[in-house]
Amino acid sequence: MITALRSLAFLIVFYGGSLLFVLSAMAAHWVAPGAVQPIATGWGRFHRRCARWLLGQKVRVEGELPHGQYLYIIKHESMFETIDLLCLFHRPAIAAKRELLDIPLWGGLARDYGLLPVERSAGASALRALLAAARKANTQGRPICLFPEGTRVPHGEAPPLRAGFAGLYALLRLPVVPIAVDSGRVSPRGHFLKRAGTITYKVGEIVPPGLDRKDAEARVHAAINALNRLPDRP
Repeated sequence: MITALRSLAFLIVFYGGSLLFVLSAMAAHWVAPGAVQPIATGWGRFHRRCARWLLGQKVRVEGELPHGQYLYIIKHESMFETIDLLCLFHRPAIAAKRELLDIPLWGGLARDYGLLPVERSAGASALRALLAAARKANTQGRPICLFPEGTRVPHGEAPPLRAGFAGLYALLRLPVVPIAVDSGRVSPRGHFLKRAGTITYKVGEIVPPGLDRKDAEARVHAAINALNRLPDRP
């Protein structure tokens, strides 16, 4: 019952508050487009506070999270890390499905913010568009973040990496920081109920540029799945 009440409170407060952030971002979109990014950062912090104080979800980072010219590859288990990256990094350039950027109004805000478009069915042309956007973000000093599985996966599952990672890794020639996350234990995909607990980010060893594709993929795959079998934390 407590979990249900907490989840309901989160639903009301977070999504109600998010509407205010969207309206603010829409106003900024027309008046001062550059203001969309700090509004997005504020939204990410608002989300983390809601998760902490309404759901009882704490955040812990294991290992040293480097900041600089890196390609960050993150495990994807729930909506939590999608928004929480705005707290982990300063103005992260996050790869997102192209369909999201085509949503009326919201898509314009996403473009102003600088999300990186990923079009799964367009093959080489999609990779070129993603690479161009990633290179632009890199020249702006923004961290580049990619969820290499392409979609949220249940905690404990370890699907193969999609081709987008190998393409960016080979063409950007940046060192890779793989990050595991176990958010699916407490906020599973498609479930209304969200449980209290600690969500852990585990930073893996940096993967240097220039490795053989299979070697790079194997290292990243192992690192982002490092939390798969850990027991629940209080």
